[in-house]
Amino acid sequence: MTRMIDLRSDTVTRPTEVMRAVMARADVGDDVWRGDPTVAALEAQVAERTGMAAGLFVPSGTQGNLTALLVHCQRGEAFIAGQSSHIYLDEGGGAAALGSIQAQPIAHQVDGTLNLGAIENAISGEDIHHTQTRLLALENTYNGKVMPDAWQADATTLARHHGLATHLDGARLFNAAVASGRSLASLCEGFDSVSLCFSKGLGAPVGSILLGDTDFIERARRWRKTLGGGMRQVGILAAGCRHALEQHVERLAEDHHNARRLAEGLADIDDIAIEACDTNMVFIALPGDHCQALEAFMASRGILLAAAPRMRLVTHLDVSTADVRRVVTEMHAYFSRQSA
Repeated sequence: MTRMIDLRSDTVTRPTEVMRAVMARADVGDDVWRGDPTVAALEAQVAERTGMAAGLFVPSGTQGNLTALLVHCQRGEAFIAGQSSHIYLDEGGGAAALGSIQAQPIAHQVDGTLNLGAIENAISGEDIHHTQTRLLALENTYNGKVMPDAWQADATTLARHHGLATHLDGARLFNAAVASGRSLASLCEGFDSVSLCFSKGLGAPVGSILLGDTDFIERARRWRKTLGGGMRQVGILAAGCRHALEQHVERLAEDHHNARRLAEGLADIDDIAIEACDTNMVFIALPGDHCQALEAFMASRGILLAAAPRMRLVTHLDVSTADVRRVVTEMHAYFSRQSA
């Protein structure tokens, strides 16, 4: 049977056999009682690497982001985020549904950043007619793009000037670190809290770490329990994350290389326009009437896509250079059929 190539997301990765073995022999305890040594070791290791004071293991990046919002903002207060950011668009409206926190979205610029003037204009103060803004939430990478260092520093400085806390959705911050050559600690500078995900490019099956100062993490621990994220012998999962942290970070460069190979291989197909190729994501535009047929054609050849007029193809741990060549060949075959 032909192995499926799944380009829909880097969340589809499966743990390697070595990772499974590490998880199976993990030393565990009750993490709600702070008795799981593997979780504690992971939290300390990630906090040290990011230059943050403390960490908290959570099941998902979505719960990490929501927990941060609940710590930083009270009912009836607001946070600023990008219009298409994950924390605003793709997390089920948790801030509003569970925290009565209002989002103040701002349109992204072409490079993925938010206009600093627009951020400043969106900040609400003491006027009782308005929600009071408490937090600026940024994302790195955003659609695969590494956020510019100077802009991120200016944005966090602006937030501090207005008394706002700052949160970084760093679901793919490891990709940003590898692509930019910067340390995780430098990428976390200026943020009061950071969420890092291990179940995307790093290939762990479950797990994120929420980071902040010790007071923030103590408050986050209470919210994690409220949200149902307090887990017991969870060192089995934390062991997979530790293995990913130690073994799978530098190899992200392979995913970035494969994304470039994929974009180059598709660039000469007349019906496809390469819109962006950054880190491990390729965005292409294609005529809408091709979407359903293309998705079916590729699936019949063992390749999974989420076809759309603006389609994202994601390379990851389970996509090899040979897989990329196969995808390019089959995409050419499909479009050659259409023009015949």
